[in-house]
Amino acid sequence: MPFCTQCGTQVSEADAFCANCGKPQRSTGRPFRPAADPLSGMSPRVASILCYVPTMGWIASVVVLTSRKFKHDGIVRFHAFQGLYLFALWLLVQWVIHPLFWNTGRFFRAEHLLDLLLLGLSVFMMIKASQDDPYVLPIIGELAQRSAAGQ
Repeated sequence: MPFCTQCGTQVSEADAFCANCGKPQRSTGRPFRPAADPLSGMSPRVASILCYVPTMGWIASVVVLTSRKFKHDGIVRFHAFQGLYLFALWLLVQWVIHPLFWNTGRFFRAEHLLDLLLLGLSVFMMIKASQDDPYVLPIIGELAQRSAAGQ
């Protein structure tokens, strides 16, 4: 059994690091390979579509914006930023507009139209992204273009 080269704790042949001090071990019997990129098999089209999934697209947008694979892909970054800004609008409606009108007592309230509009915009943008069309929404689309270009 080998011992750690730094602290002397006994380590097994399969250990890449010492369990006691964390120092990398010289001879582990197998070469160290960094983890494969989890987005390596994802196409730019799929990444763009996932950025517009209602209420969950922000997660895909953050993953796309932080990935190495799409770091220099301006179209995918544009869709990621536009998906984030669309989610921010949804949050604004949910956290600001809905509480303002919660006690109106009517069955169909005006803020529900905003919910339907944002859902429709998300579906519309998913369709546009599936057609590789970088459709620019008013206001948030222009902001997304500037954000994607700024890197």
